[in-house]
Amino acid sequence: MKAWGSGDEAALARLTEHVYPELRLMARRYMKNEAQGNTLQATALVHEVYLRLVDVTKVEWQARAQFFAVAAQMMRRILVDAARKRGSRRRGGIPPKVNLDESAVLSPAPERSILALDEALTAFSQVAPRQAKVVELRYFGGLTEEEIVAALKISLRTVRRDWDLGKAWLLRELNR
Repeated sequence: MKAWGSGDEAALARLTEHVYPELRLMARRYMKNEAQGNTLQATALVHEVYLRLVDVTKVEWQARAQFFAVAAQMMRRILVDAARKRGSRRRGGIPPKVNLDESAVLSPAPERSILALDEALTAFSQVAPRQAKVVELRYFGGLTEEEIVAALKISLRTVRRDWDLGKAWLLRELNR
């Protein structure tokens, strides 16, 4: 990662070999409950993230967790943009169901869920930025607690507390 950040193009090819399978796994988690025939497939999501990552030039890559944190944030943006593009909006008074489980599995109404979660997470980040980042890394990035510790340089206990607070806050917001 450091060699790539320094401009070594060959390092990017080596890095791709190592991270592509993990990025595909992350993308498959998101796309698991998407409707069949959806225009955005897991492979397309990974490729879009890859294209965006290639353009990232002014980042000093510190650790693997930081890389996947950036990838998770990009996946979130891509999924939200795709859902908005399809014209998905919350309809009626029934709140969408979102599974805030560690496995990052979306509900059967993915477009509504991803938009509702994005709105709630954006609002949460205004109130509690670090806690929102923990939720984003865990939910969208699929990072483990230990990887979040490394990415955010906080204690394991803090990660657990932030995750619990984030889940409770988001569930309350999504049930309104």
